[in-house]
Amino acid sequence: MEKKERVVFTKEMKEDYTILIPQMAPFHFDLIASALRSFGYQCEVLKNENSNIAYLGNKYVHNDTCVPAIYVIGQFMDAINSGQYDIHKIALIITQTGGGCRASNYIHLLREALDKAGYGFIPVISLNASNIESNPGFKMSLPLLKKFVQSLVLGDLIMQLHNESIPYEVHQGSTQALSNQWLQSCATLFEENKLLPNKVLYQQMKVMIDSYQAIEINQSIKPKVGIVGEIYVKYSPLGNNNLEAFLLKEGCEVVTPGIVDFILYTFESTAYDIKQYGGSKIKKVLFEGLSKYVEGPRKKINQLLKETRFRQQSSFSHIKELASPFIGAGTHVGEGWLLTGEIVELIEMGVSNVITTQPFGCLPNHVVARGMFKSIKSQFPQANLISIDYDTSASVINQENRIKLLILNAKNKLVK
Repeated sequence: MEKKERVVFTKEMKEDYTILIPQMAPFHFDLIASALRSFGYQCEVLKNENSNIAYLGNKYVHNDTCVPAIYVIGQFMDAINSGQYDIHKIALIITQTGGGCRASNYIHLLREALDKAGYGFIPVISLNASNIESNPGFKMSLPLLKKFVQSLVLGDLIMQLHNESIPYEVHQGSTQALSNQWLQSCATLFEENKLLPNKVLYQQMKVMIDSYQAIEINQSIKPKVGIVGEIYVKYSPLGNNNLEAFLLKEGCEVVTPGIVDFILYTFESTAYDIKQYGGSKIKKVLFEGLSKYVEGPRKKINQLLKETRFRQQSSFSHIKELASPFIGAGTHVGEGWLLTGEIVELIEMGVSNVITTQPFGCLPNHVVARGMFKSIKSQFPQANLISIDYDTSASVINQENRIKLLILNAKNKLVK
């Protein structure tokens, strides 16, 4: 069968095409979209969430494929079918890591789905840091990469401040209102400044932290539950059946490690593999430099968080150090050693109740998550760990019942 040529996103398309972005992380992706707009791209983060998404995902993607692909492709197809967009003036964008995870093939599954549905003329942009695919109309420049990093740093901070405030707020709704306000304010700041100096970013962080610190909270004690796992189901309410909202309703404080660590993990993995197996030394130096740059804002955040009621963020090197007794630094498939490190990091922070969220059949993450439970529990007997598999055919009731058992154990520990 003759291979079909992919549709390229051209420079002309950049002028009047809208790039649709699948939703993964509500505290981060609107800021990423604002960063893209500041560089002249028209884009929109999809907000559609309905049962038709799973139906369309299963219709166009084989059900043996992991659930992030089914939801992402289903969300795209639902948006295209909605009549909300001129289908001849849209492009889709999706990440492509290039690693051993099946996620590297989502882009090909998406193009195949578009062909089946009669939308093969819609261009699909690969967002990657390894030059796997390129498009004349979309360039991942260093200034844009810097803006992406700033988006993720701010998104992580808002997510942390929000999650540490909302379970204890005296005036219901005050935390969500403040978070909405800051997301809008930061999005506007990003759109109005193509190049955002770190000094301006840090000023924004300072005011932001002070505003959350001013939220009136009660002194109740609630069980803290950490969420780790495959990156999509870890953050996406669509992918994890609104796990954070469920935990909040059950009287817990949610603790979710930030996306910045995953970005650092991908940079470090590339540099590590070049060192071990050979490759471009220039590329190695570039990724090592990027890692140092990304860690800079976090050091500033920790300075700002001192003398507040909020937890300071762990450094990436510390998380790697925590993982080292349990798993090798060369384990890079899926979330690799980072996932194990985040579990141990949470336990060190006093968050001994941890849910690992996995797509059903995701072998790499089952190995580095559930496969590590025995070793972690032998070192930390207080660890209360469960692994939840997510799939479009999985029973939500069964998932929630298992999570309720973890919460019950956590509450019993608090009582004791």
